[in-house]
Amino acid sequence: MPRIIVFTKIKAEISVVFNLSRSIELHLISSKENNEKVIGGRRNGLIKLGETVTWRAKHLGIYQNLTSKIIGCETDAYFADEMISGAFKSFKHEHYFFKRSKETFQVDILEYESPFGVLGRLVDFLFLKNYMTRFLKRRNRAIKEYAESEKWKEIIKINKSII
Repeated sequence: MPRIIVFTKIKAEISVVFNLSRSIELHLISSKENNEKVIGGRRNGLIKLGETVTWRAKHLGIYQNLTSKIIGCETDAYFADEMISGAFKSFKHEHYFFKRSKETFQVDILEYESPFGVLGRLVDFLFLKNYMTRFLKRRNRAIKEYAESEKWKEIIKINKSII
């Protein structure tokens, strides 16, 4: 089972990074090149524990639907989503957040299992793991860009519970 770990250092408050990471709108911005859309479940705002979202996107030339559910959440520290239906045999994405000095560190751990046994493992080895790593890094660049500027305010409504 492939395991991808991505570390991202962001000069912003941990609550801003945490909430951007849960934002449906930010996810859509970061995945424009895949023509990603929400077709079910939570359609906007910040996804919460127990909620689902269904995405439709073009990956590797094929439109796919993936429904994930938030299975764990600890404010400003952690959340995890897990695929409940989609192209993968299994798919779990954990997001960890911690603060050091004036920087927030986001650690993404993505574990997935491709279908089709040996053929799926060959696809992982040849290109899928690299493709998924690039996808995560592109998403995190968008989070970093918005968090380190005032652009995050376009995504997250300012209120005392978020900042």
